[in-house]
Amino acid sequence: MKTIILNQRKERDELLSRPYLTRRNNLDTDILLSSHLIKLITGPRRVGKSTQALLMLRDKNFAYLNFDTQPLLDAWDANLVMRMLDDVYPDYEYLLLDEVQNLEAWDLWVSELFRQGKNLVITGSNAKMLSSEMATVLTGKYLQVEMLPFSLEEFFDWNKLDLHGLKDEQRIESSVLTDDYLRNGGYPEVVASRQLTRSYLDTLFDSIVWKDVAKRHNVRNITDLNNLAMYLVSNFCNPISANELTEELGFSSVNTTKKYLDYLHEPYLFYYLPRYNNKLKLMKKAPRKVYVVDNGFIAAKAFSLSDNLGRLLENQVFIELIRRGYNTDKTMFYYRSRNDKEVDFVLRRGAHIERLVQVCYDMSSPRTEKREVDGLIESAGELKCDNLVIVTNKDERTIEKDGYKIDVVPLLKF
Repeated sequence: MKTIILNQRKERDELLSRPYLTRRNNLDTDILLSSHLIKLITGPRRVGKSTQALLMLRDKNFAYLNFDTQPLLDAWDANLVMRMLDDVYPDYEYLLLDEVQNLEAWDLWVSELFRQGKNLVITGSNAKMLSSEMATVLTGKYLQVEMLPFSLEEFFDWNKLDLHGLKDEQRIESSVLTDDYLRNGGYPEVVASRQLTRSYLDTLFDSIVWKDVAKRHNVRNITDLNNLAMYLVSNFCNPISANELTEELGFSSVNTTKKYLDYLHEPYLFYYLPRYNNKLKLMKKAPRKVYVVDNGFIAAKAFSLSDNLGRLLENQVFIELIRRGYNTDKTMFYYRSRNDKEVDFVLRRGAHIERLVQVCYDMSSPRTEKREVDGLIESAGELKCDNLVIVTNKDERTIEKDGYKIDVVPLLKF
């Protein structure tokens, strides 16, 4: 066990020696670390959770355990591990547990460490950590930091451009970068080597489906699970229902389909956006729209004969809204008006609808503009909201119609 922990210390020190892009967030690391509560960093695999944790602790005396390695899991003995940590990291102040959800009954062990007064930083690639597991044993004992792939702003940082201070001579480069980001996403591993995007994300997608879903949940019919994942990534931004999916894919039961849909959300691979309705019962019955955590997965896996730039833009806006703290349980929905006109995103704070967001890649056609504007205005009247925006690829202006003012903004400014 001591050899395993010493090897992991070498791994930790090597990781700490690398240069990293500082991620943009509103975290005050000092305040976060001074709290006695567990610091929980969650998000999809390979988005930089471990890096964020290491950077937070870089100048601190901290111990490190990586649960994404089989030797530690195979030789697991909690008491022996704690004794060896004291040997390898004398008088450590913090304990970093990386991908701890791989340890069986991890929540009970973490709860025990918390009671012993250990100052814990935890990373995990599973949304279930925040639902059943964290919510039962560790309620009120943790602070959550959620991480996603690079935002457009961070992608520009990586390419040494300031998104908010672009000079005239940088406009063409910024347009090229925006298009690149829209098509290939923001996974940290591939922003520096775009030629690897498809092969890397193809492998990562399969690894998430097999390792984080099939293995974790002992799924026997892996073919059905994989077929569902492929169907979802190819039908991103479209409405789905468990009944229709069951019939379309020939699954054995609707319950199996629902279970697999939940499984595929857990590792932050897919999100499901409900349709807004004041009546909860009707909202739960309506189809949900499916979104993918990163556009790069669409490039790598989706079966498509066209670019689907409109849907790629919509998917990107969705993930940006998730990044800003909106969630698909309480604060973000899509909407269909009484005349079946759709608004892509209804944003809510408490009981108040604060904004309607429509997404349209190219609004240069008068017919397209009329369709988008009329749908937005009709929905605005029904939902009693006058904060209206249409996100486009490059168009920027203000539209006034029927007493409403609509801000048309390009993705760069949104």
